[in-house]
Amino acid sequence: MNQTLLIIDTQQELIDGNLEERTVLNKDQLIRNINILIKQATESGIPVVFVRDSDVADGKGAGFQVHDQINVPADALFFDKAATNCFHGTGLLNHLKSQEIEHIVMAGCKTQHCIDSAVRTATINGFDVTLAGDAHSTTDSDSLSAEQIINHHNETLHGHYNIEHFSMVRNTTEDLFHPLHDSYRE
Repeated sequence: MNQTLLIIDTQQELIDGNLEERTVLNKDQLIRNINILIKQATESGIPVVFVRDSDVADGKGAGFQVHDQINVPADALFFDKAATNCFHGTGLLNHLKSQEIEHIVMAGCKTQHCIDSAVRTATINGFDVTLAGDAHSTTDSDSLSAEQIINHHNETLHGHYNIEHFSMVRNTTEDLFHPLHDSYRE
């Protein structure tokens, strides 16, 4: 089965915050768990793809780059996006289709925006998704805490389906690159 690790919006300024935005919840755990996933992927020969949001740090400088504590593989691919949805206006979908990817493991920021839209769009476009439930994060909104947002999305996106393809939420302590989706289809 062809797989990829998709890491969304883990840029320095988005994770650490700036004058307008707070630091994401459990920043250190987020970075640690993303690094665990990267290590597992690279050791298994699974490609790692990063998506960066061009609005972060106005799309330039150190703040725009992937967080300096994340171990970016030398052969990682990068796609930059202007929209919330990482499939919109990028070559990401065409790339995944050309590589005959069937399963995507996802991690990154922000849960209720870019992660949510990526999971749902991926299932619509023919991919099974495993969201790393302990490797995505966000900040508080006006009505919900970051922890409530993460918990809600982990519950909502586990089992989200579009008939043939769906998403599961699992933690990095599990072997996320050994998908369990087929056990639900049988």
